Amino acid sequence: MNRSVLLGLFITASMMASTSFAAEEDLCAVNLKTIENAKAQIPPEMTEQVENSVKQAKADHAKGTKAGIDDCVAETNDIIKTLTDAKKGGK
Repeated sequence: MNRSVLLGLFITASMMASTSFAAEEDLCAVNLKTIENAKAQIPPEMTEQVENSVKQAKADHAKGTKAGIDDCVAETNDIIKTLTDAKKGGK
């Protein structure tokens, strides 16, 4: 009985951990898509900065590691925040 419970807990923990990693990878892809969709609204003076950040985020995402995906999410979140602040007038 104890082995069955432990096996069940192990399987549950494995499934939950695998979905959390997938969610982070999806967040990176969603953020990149959000930036792509907002390209028409990027101020001209920020275009080069955004393009460089997107290249860096895509390179991080291409690594396929947890650290690379975390870096991609962080980079894309920074870009989105910068663009949002620029729309608000830098506040």
